Amino acid sequence: MGRAFEFRKARKLKRWGNMSRIFTRLGKEITIAAKSGGTDPDGNPRLRALIQNARAENMPKENIERAIKRAIEKEQNDYKEIAYEGYGPHGIAIVVDTATDNPTRTVANIRSYFSKVGGSLGTSGCLGFMFDHKSVFRIKPKENVDLDELELELIDYGVDELFTDENEWVAYATYESYGGLQKYLESHTFEIISSGFERIPTDTKTLSEEEQAGVEKLIEKLEDDDDVQSVWHNMNL
Repeated sequence: MGRAFEFRKARKLKRWGNMSRIFTRLGKEITIAAKSGGTDPDGNPRLRALIQNARAENMPKENIERAIKRAIEKEQNDYKEIAYEGYGPHGIAIVVDTATDNPTRTVANIRSYFSKVGGSLGTSGCLGFMFDHKSVFRIKPKENVDLDELELELIDYGVDELFTDENEWVAYATYESYGGLQKYLESHTFEIISSGFERIPTDTKTLSEEEQAGVEKLIEKLEDDDDVQSVWHNMNL
């Protein structure tokens, strides 16, 4: 098991704080996917995957349907997915994934969060070398399938790590491999529990408890913003 497994393990207890926030953020992603690829899940692989994610989080069916419907409402503003990058206290690198209908508002808010703790917001792509952008799939184990043999087969589909996490198989692959890997898993009747993208730090930085608390305050502030979908960092947890 490699770096992605350890990073995932450390983050497991640091999820979004409550169900309503999870539903709001999943709803935005569903709306964006339906807007760009159509409202029929059968013809829109990304939408189909997000619906699976929503079900895995026990998101009510009516919430999912409402999010899809918003994609075709004329009065609905378009969401844009934008990543912001910067340095928090003690030189911790932070990437903030957002989905916003008002980028001017969002960047102003995020810049203020960084500034208030002595951090700084950088230019787009400035931290690209510090994080690997990965596709991640959580799938239900399948009888009579050997995990090691499956991993060897999935190398051709961009997978660089496949392991067991509790009662699930977790596959990490390159960011670009998402669509091809989803197609393979579906065509081979694997049950996809959820899927998405994660940013894995290429190197981590260890802080004292006091220093870590200061960084966590910034992370919590960012995660509380309605426009923020995910916050990634290279602090050693």
